[in-house]
Amino acid sequence: MADVAYYTKEGLEKLKEELQYLKTTGRQIISNAIAEARDKGDLSENAEYDAAKDAQGHHEAKISKLEEAMSNARLLDDSKLDLTKVLALSKVKIKNLKNGATMTYQLVSESEADLKSGKISTASPIAKGLLGKKVGQTIEITVPAGKIEFEILEISR
Repeated sequence: MADVAYYTKEGLEKLKEELQYLKTTGRQIISNAIAEARDKGDLSENAEYDAAKDAQGHHEAKISKLEEAMSNARLLDDSKLDLTKVLALSKVKIKNLKNGATMTYQLVSESEADLKSGKISTASPIAKGLLGKKVGQTIEITVPAGKIEFEILEISR
C-alpha cells in the first residue's frame, strides 16, 4: 500500500487535470499512432508499430501511477492548520545559523515540490527536520552536504 500524500487544492486539481488529459487526449494520440503504423503493412517487421505499442504501455503505466496517487491523495485545508508547529503545507521562515542566510519554504507533497517557488517536499531532509518543530527552536539537520543548524523564525500558511 502506498503512502498517503497530502495536497493543496491547486496541486490536487493539477493531478486531476493531468489524469483526465492522459485518459482522453493522450489515449487518442496513442491510438492514432498505432492505427497509422498498422496501416503500413506487415506487423512482424514494423518498427513504427512496435514503438507505438511501447508508447501505449508507458502511457497506460503513467495513468495507473496517477490513479494510484489520486486514490492515496488527501486534501489539506490549510485554514485549519495549527500555526504553533511546522506541519505539511506550513510556510516556514528559517535562518541558517552558520552563514546567517534566511529562507522561506512551504512544505508540500513530493509531486508539488518546486524549489524555485520555495516549495519543498515533506520527504526532503530539511522538511523532515522541520516537521513538528516550533518558532524559536534551533535544530540540526543532516543534508547531503553535512549538518546544518537552523533556527525557526516564523510559521505561517
